[in-house]
Amino acid sequence: MRIPLVAGNWKMYKTAAEAGEFVQQLKTLLKDVQGVEVAVCPPFTALYAVARELAGGKVALGAQNMHWEEEGAYTGEVSPKMLKEAGCRYVILGHSERRQYFQETDQMVNKKLKAALKWGFVPIVCVGEQLAEREAGKTAAVVAGQMEKSLDGLNSEELAGVVIAYEPVWAIGTGRTAQPEDAQQVNSFIRELLAARAGRPAADKVRILYGGSVKPENIASLMAQPDIDGALVGGASLQADSFAAIVEGSRLRGRA
Repeated sequence: MRIPLVAGNWKMYKTAAEAGEFVQQLKTLLKDVQGVEVAVCPPFTALYAVARELAGGKVALGAQNMHWEEEGAYTGEVSPKMLKEAGCRYVILGHSERRQYFQETDQMVNKKLKAALKWGFVPIVCVGEQLAEREAGKTAAVVAGQMEKSLDGLNSEELAGVVIAYEPVWAIGTGRTAQPEDAQQVNSFIRELLAARAGRPAADKVRILYGGSVKPENIASLMAQPDIDGALVGGASLQADSFAAIVEGSRLRGRA
């Protein structure tokens, strides 16, 4: 049974104080929600403040990135050891903004993914094509390449514990959203790639999210698709009411 997951990626928004206030509102809005897992991924500086507010509740804590080494001379980086102490359960890896602005490669994502699994995190691995690649009919080739390199060396058991997020780059922060049927087509393709790599039982356990201008208005149509198991939410996760509405629209839909 695949339980839907909705994760909010706050990117470089919210101070520790703002994050704490936000989570207080969110906890009230989600106090009765069941049938869906929820996570918020604040900036590193707000992790401890958010962890304090989330303690003992239903909402899990996630990080937006991490280094693959436990410690070392890596100025400006944050290690899995640090995130574990902060109380993180999830970690986003390979987001398109990391790839675009910080030259993060699939090989780097692979190192981070292996470290995340070693430290007991639930990694959310992002894949997705640029607009030019989509218009050239290269979506499948791009996604397949990212999957192959990012997941290299993982066995079936490890793959079953990974979350994949399909985020077409052209839809992130643009207001443009893939049509539910188009998103389903790519998510289904991703599941077939997983089945070919790790077998059908493992592939059927993997939650495959959609991300890219997810809003309360489109979550129901996205979640009606058989291979969309939740959402990685950007801008709409910065407002407690809109994020709670997305969570509500994702609930009570387990996957066999």
